[in-house]
Amino acid sequence: MSLGPVEYMVIEFPGNQFKGEIVPALREVVDKGVIRIIDLVFVRKDEQGNVNVMELADLQKDAADAFAPLAREASTLFAEEDIGKISEVMEMNSSVALLLFEHVWATRFRNAVLAANGRLIAGERIPREVVDAAVAWKPEEQEALEVTP
Repeated sequence: MSLGPVEYMVIEFPGNQFKGEIVPALREVVDKGVIRIIDLVFVRKDEQGNVNVMELADLQKDAADAFAPLAREASTLFAEEDIGKISEVMEMNSSVALLLFEHVWATRFRNAVLAANGRLIAGERIPREVVDAAVAWKPEEQEALEVTP
């Protein structure tokens, strides 16, 4: 099986307040074939720092039923070491969802690059805050600030 680019994402929910609000948005990108979930793990950290790791099968029935269609092909690729690193940086009394997913949309492009003897030599996700600041930046206002004594 040829995989497109694979990425992981860790989403933290302070106060252990995850109630599944992200499921519809996640379902949309999975159903449209934009991504394919490869692994999905949930981690809880209580007020004392005790960590509880849950795979999809370990969730309560309603949560498991919501996520099951999204992770039909999910396997267990996150290692204990991965989860240990995440639990070290988690806030107390929080939950995280670890998501390993394939960018299905990019598979054809990746194959074309390879067929053209191309190779990816750099790439990075740009944080939302950096993009927002760049979009909001107005050069005319910056120049006005520079010429004002």
